[in-house]
Amino acid sequence: MPKITAKVVVRPSVPIPIRTECIALDAFLKLANAAESGGFAKQAVQSGAVRVNGEPCTRRGKKLRPGDVVAFAGEKYLVAGSQGA
Repeated sequence: MPKITAKVVVRPSVPIPIRTECIALDAFLKLANAAESGGFAKQAVQSGAVRVNGEPCTRRGKKLRPGDVVAFAGEKYLVAGSQGA
């Protein structure tokens, strides 16, 4: 049987700039257009479907700061500081 080599493709995180020092996780999901509403964001976080820096996070009010990575629904989002600040 021939060997099959698989190539792992790492997709880059989508940078989402914030204008403040920090942002709540549920608000960030809305800002990134990953959640269509606040209720959807709350449900997604509380169900354990969201990871922050590789760890599951069920606290919708968790404060995110630039450099944090949020993973949800097959996408990764990078919390980025604002360019002009």
